[in-house]
Amino acid sequence: MTGPRIVIIGGGILGCTVAARLLECEPRARLSLVDQGLIGGGASMYSAGVHFPVGRSERVRRLSGASADYYQTLHARHPQLPMHGFDFFVAAGAADAEQVRARCAGLRPLSAEERRQVMPELPYGQEVWRMPDCHAMDVQGLAQWYARRLRERAELLEGVGVEAIREHVDGVSVLLSSGRSLAADAVVLCPGPWANEGCWRELTAALDIRVKKVVALHLQRPPEHGHALFFPVEDAFLAPLPQRGHWLFSYTCQQWDVTPDRCRQARVEAREIDEAREALRGIAPALAQQLGSGRVFCDAYSPSREPLVQFVGRHQRILFAGAGNGSGYRLAPGIAAEALALLNHALTTG
Repeated sequence: MTGPRIVIIGGGILGCTVAARLLECEPRARLSLVDQGLIGGGASMYSAGVHFPVGRSERVRRLSGASADYYQTLHARHPQLPMHGFDFFVAAGAADAEQVRARCAGLRPLSAEERRQVMPELPYGQEVWRMPDCHAMDVQGLAQWYARRLRERAELLEGVGVEAIREHVDGVSVLLSSGRSLAADAVVLCPGPWANEGCWRELTAALDIRVKKVVALHLQRPPEHGHALFFPVEDAFLAPLPQRGHWLFSYTCQQWDVTPDRCRQARVEAREIDEAREALRGIAPALAQQLGSGRVFCDAYSPSREPLVQFVGRHQRILFAGAGNGSGYRLAPGIAAEALALLNHALTTG
């Protein structure tokens, strides 16, 4: 007996994770994954791949915890994956300490030795905790690893656009730029920052997704010479990327309503370096002058700042999963689990 026919649109880290988890749960599924470029070549290529157990809401904290468990298990089974574990030192002013403890799971007080080592790097008056079991992953490398395994059991179509999606009561037809049409029982839309683009923009219009520019700066600082620092109130972090041999400073850029194709051609601008330096001066001033290069892309943000996993269209045959709000990798396994639960319920009761 054959399983359901599923088409996943978008071969970034979320699309690949949905595909992998789908085949784990339903090995009989007939799966096609379609991407307009190469697998992992969109926003996933620019992702910092930093994971920490943090969330502003109970749902996001749950997604983050589920994703952490998934990644730890995956790495234990496949130690060749490009994943590097480390602990963050989490810092905040005394007035924000209660809020930070609620948002961040597993915070631990510092030992006397840790305090002696890390406090000189921080502004005076900060409360500091250690947050263990964090990691950095080469996200594009993970997406491509998924793809190598998926090719054994599914159809991967790269460099192929989607021209039309037609939903029916009993299924969906997907017309590709190659001229081929795919018949499916359901479609999972994982378009990343292309959420408002293409032939599905009428389907996603009601989601009120906005696309924001993302800028992160690189520091030429070897990991053995510093500590990973996370500042929840400022929504900024400094973390090692050992697979690339440098550190990364992520801060919040406030340029909204950009398009991913234009951002793909963007470069780090002088004003963005100045913004990042100003942000870093407020939390780790000794490092500000090390910022001089980095990465630019964008991501999709929902009105609630929580990921969206819901049906679009009329017949519960097209499921949108995305709007990761800058945390697509960090929450991908949890988002995928929610998506598959909804999909399974619709296919078994519809």
